[in-house]
Parts: sequence; C-alpha cells; structure tokens
Amino acid sequence: MKPDFDTMSIAELRAYFLSHRDDNEAFYKLADRIESSSEDTELYPCPDTPENIAIMETAIRKQINKLEDKRKG
Repeated sequence: MKPDFDTMSIAELRAYFLSHRDDNEAFYKLADRIESSSEDTELYPCPDTPENIAIMETAIRKQINKLEDKRKG
C-alpha cells in the first residue's frame, strides 16, 4: 500500500522517493510540490555584466542582513 503523497511534507516525500527510486508517481508528486513551493522565489540575472554583478551583490547583502536580523531577534 502506497502512502498518501498529498499529506506528506516535502521532506517526507523526498525521503520516500529516495528509498523508492522506481516509483514514478512519487517522483512526479515531489517535482510538482517543489515547483509549486518555489513560485515566490526571486530570480536574478546571470552576473555577466557590471550591472548584473551589482544586482547580485545587492541581493546577497540583502539576504545576509535578513539572516543577521533573524539571528539577533
């Protein structure tokens, strides 16, 4: 009997799939869940120009500040 993939967390689904690599249904459920959870992810340009490098530096600084603020409070 297969588990109910819809009630599993991404971590549980990943662990199940890693131990049942031939289960295509689990693979597609995991891929769908990961894709749907990444909709709010910001995408940045490739740092191949001075302008894009500046964008990446700003994004990295912003993330570092966010993590430091989280650690402090």
